[in-house]
Amino acid sequence: MHLYFWNIAADLSAKDEAVFHDMVMGAFKALNETGSLRDLESAQINRRGVSLRDAWIEQVRDMVGRWVFLNPKTRLPWVGPSMSARSSMTARQMETLAREEQDRVLNIVILGVNTFGWSHKVHGLDVPATMPHLCLLAPSGEIWEFGEKGAGGISGSAVDFAVVVTQTRALADTALEVKGDVAMTWMANAQCFAGPPETPPAKGSRARQ
Repeated sequence: MHLYFWNIAADLSAKDEAVFHDMVMGAFKALNETGSLRDLESAQINRRGVSLRDAWIEQVRDMVGRWVFLNPKTRLPWVGPSMSARSSMTARQMETLAREEQDRVLNIVILGVNTFGWSHKVHGLDVPATMPHLCLLAPSGEIWEFGEKGAGGISGSAVDFAVVVTQTRALADTALEVKGDVAMTWMANAQCFAGPPETPPAKGSRARQ
């Protein structure tokens, strides 16, 4: 339901900005009143089970058919800062990060890298001058590196990095090797999505069995 609701919102950000803003204002009102968006999403999406799944798939296919023609650099409104159409679509992929480990996770890794500064700002932290070096092992066995080598850094599985920056798993439940204060602070607060600051999951709360 959450995925379907926000896919619709993303689509509206490109189709009808006024309707998009009305939808987002309702979301923030619900968040301020109850601390959760689930009631609003449930009220707006009158579908459950197989019907919800089928509607979600149909909406995605319809959206993709139009978004493929968007200029990737087009700026679109969102719940936080505006973002490019490319980043908006990557964010939708981030929300639906699958268990199947493939190299398409690179999109999520890049989103995590690009939100290094945001992860600090949204938590009220100063943004370090330099991002720690990343050395990540892709599912295919390829090595992906980002940033300049220096003191500290992050190494390990690209999938582990992706699940940390999307806050779908605790850092302590991954095998990432994190060295240096800057790297540790980043991973402790990593948040590659818009909205208010979110606390990463506690150790063991979302660990893969």
